[in-house]
Amino acid sequence: MTSSKSVQLLIAWGAALLLSSLLVMAGQRWPDPLPIRPVLLWCLLLGPPGLLGAWLASRWRRCDDEEGQSSEEPHEQA
Repeated sequence: MTSSKSVQLLIAWGAALLLSSLLVMAGQRWPDPLPIRPVLLWCLLLGPPGLLGAWLASRWRRCDDEEGQSSEEPHEQA
């Protein structure tokens, strides 16, 4: 693994550890459960996977277009 990848991994790991610590501190500060709001719940459950799926679909189409342009020569088969 290159040093830049290691640094990126350490930064991501440190950010996750910091977020986890903040959530633990918030749980100790406000121990009462939050009220359930169905609209917010569904947005949190479906929003991130939907955004990730849209991002992947947009990248997928872009890769298909690039492959179509670069493959003008016939492919050789062994």
